[in-house]
Amino acid sequence: MVLLGTFVNALLIMIGSILGRFLKNIPESMKNTVLSIIGLAVALLGIQMGFQSTNFIIIIISLVVGAVIGEILDLDKLLNQLGKWIELKLGKNKSESSIAEGFVNATLLFVIGSMAILGALDSGLRNDHSVLITKGIIDGFTAIILSSTLGIGVLLSAVPVFLYQGIIAVSSGFISAYIPEAALDLFIKEMTATGGVMIMAIGLNIAGLTKIRVANLLPGIVVVGIIVAIIFLFQ
Repeated sequence: MVLLGTFVNALLIMIGSILGRFLKNIPESMKNTVLSIIGLAVALLGIQMGFQSTNFIIIIISLVVGAVIGEILDLDKLLNQLGKWIELKLGKNKSESSIAEGFVNATLLFVIGSMAILGALDSGLRNDHSVLITKGIIDGFTAIILSSTLGIGVLLSAVPVFLYQGIIAVSSGFISAYIPEAALDLFIKEMTATGGVMIMAIGLNIAGLTKIRVANLLPGIVVVGIIVAIIFLFQ
């Protein structure tokens, strides 16, 4: 079953999010402190991912060009509007954290990174779901913590995670047939590093230190792919 790993990953996010809601009644001061610590830990993860790059220029160009495209499209606004629409449909209690905030932050955190791509490719090409199941365990524990502070919007992030990884898994045959292994390896490495900067920004946002519209940086991932393709075409 090609989508088994993706299904388990999404399911564990949902379970973790539900468990986290039982911890929502912790004191506000403790919640703020925990949220700040979570943010700093996520930022540290992003920094670690960023060091995987072998060509820092690719990161800079991808982020700058991606940010320009993202600001023109205003992806952050679109994602938040989706979250707000979900809030209205669910009749959100005003005492709860913003569904939009939890949805956007969790989606970006769970989708960006090499494990999502590598795991989905393994599921599709070799029917090996171990990477995605491992990712699901990590995401599940992260969802417990995030949903206890950011609300039920974290649970909804399971949907884009399932769609994103599922599409990669189903398309893995095409990817392996038409993209050279060396090019794919370089893309994953630089995509992980570029995504690491975004993860760091998410962490700083969660900690309340910045207000970076991280969703507007997402086109940078596509720019990484274009740059890698150009490198292999003209080398």
